[in-house]
Formats: sequence, structure tokens, C-alpha cells
Amino acid sequence: MSKFWETKTLAQMTTEEWESLCDGCGKCCLIKLEDEDTGELAFTSVVCDLIDLETCRCTRYSERCTLVPECIDLKQHDFTEYRWMPSTCAYRLLIDGKPLPNWHPLVSGTSESVKDAGVSISSYAVKESQVDDPEDHIIEWLE
Repeated sequence: MSKFWETKTLAQMTTEEWESLCDGCGKCCLIKLEDEDTGELAFTSVVCDLIDLETCRCTRYSERCTLVPECIDLKQHDFTEYRWMPSTCAYRLLIDGKPLPNWHPLVSGTSESVKDAGVSISSYAVKESQVDDPEDHIIEWLE
């Protein structure tokens, strides 16, 4: 039996299907810094204060873009702009024509598989309010 993410484009998905693609890793909520000269993005281990670090979910999801104007509502953007997302992100994977990984909750059947696979930010992220300078927390992704 085909899975919806294998037969539908992102634009064709229902809101429920779209939301279920989020694996809950929290990487998209990490603070990103842009080099003014090159436009290159650097991820930090600093995360928005609205994130629950245990679940890696936003505690005010429906209000997030109002409370944090820099917060990005992915559905409001052209899917080709998702290159800034981590390579493990389901939205980016599907745009690139790649399958969901075995640890993705839609494949594994459990949200714990994200932490078990070491993909979640819960083990290293620090809240924005606890940091003086995000530049001191730049991280490198192992692609």
C-alpha cells in the first residue's frame, strides 16, 4: 500500500499530512546566522525559547509566527527554497526526490526513533535566552 508522501507532492498534501511530515527533530528552530558577504548560512546550537527541549516541539505552535516574527512558516514559501533546511528534513528530502529515512516517525511508527537515531536537537541545543552571543555556538552538520 502506498504511503501519501510517496504519491503526493507537498502542494497536494492535506494540512494533517503536511504536519505529520515533521519528524520533530527541532533543527529548523535552531538560530541561523547569515554571512553578510557570501549569504552563506551557519546553524547554531541555539534554539528559540518556545521549543520544549524534551519533545523538540514548539510550545506555542499556532502563534509562533506572531510571537517570533523571524519564525518561518514553511507552507508559506516556495518549496524550492528549502535548501537551507538540514539534509535530514522530510520536506527537503521529498523535494529532492529522496525517501524518508527509517527513523522517521511515519516509517518507524514511533516519535522516539528520532532521538534514538541521534537526529534530535534535544541532546545539544541551548535556549536563546541562556546565550549571550549565538556566534559562539556555531555548529557543523555532518551530511
